[in-house]
Amino acid sequence: MNFAIVLAAGKSTRMGTCKTSLPWGAGKTLLTYQLEQWLSLGFTPVVVLGLHNSQQQKDCLCGSLSVINPYSDARKTTSLLTALEYVPQNFEVLAISAVDQPRKLEIYQKLLTAHQDNLALITAPTYQGKMGHPLLFNNQIRSHLQNIREETLGLRQVIQEFYPVICKVEFNDPSVLLDINTPEVYLDNLR
Repeated sequence: MNFAIVLAAGKSTRMGTCKTSLPWGAGKTLLTYQLEQWLSLGFTPVVVLGLHNSQQQKDCLCGSLSVINPYSDARKTTSLLTALEYVPQNFEVLAISAVDQPRKLEIYQKLLTAHQDNLALITAPTYQGKMGHPLLFNNQIRSHLQNIREETLGLRQVIQEFYPVICKVEFNDPSVLLDINTPEVYLDNLR
């Protein structure tokens, strides 16, 4: 069983509008595009929304789960911990991505293949040596994920701790670094 946490509880203050509903591809939003990619790869997406955008649950596709993080104002760590409550203990692969980090299916496929072939604890895409997203985690990392705290850098702490053993998959595609945080970045990358 493979799961993908899609973090979508941020307030999108730099964007000025809710990112989940931004158009991305023909007839899709950033959220539905992301969910389609994960679902087509056989993952169960767990979408984390905040109280401010909980109405976006209506856009969650069949086969995905949507959860509300009532503490989304307290940063990303609380969203990740909220999502983990809905991920079964016996998952095989857990991907962590954000709604503003859309990737083509081929990227996810290549990452998953590398992750499984290398029996990796953590797998990350890289472009010109710089680490991007999404990150894939083996079940052995679950306890580390469940213990993240904002005060100790959240997910970054786990990445720092395991950095030497991360399976880094090099891409010739800079989109593995894409983070859509501003209207300018969105318009420059619009599909």
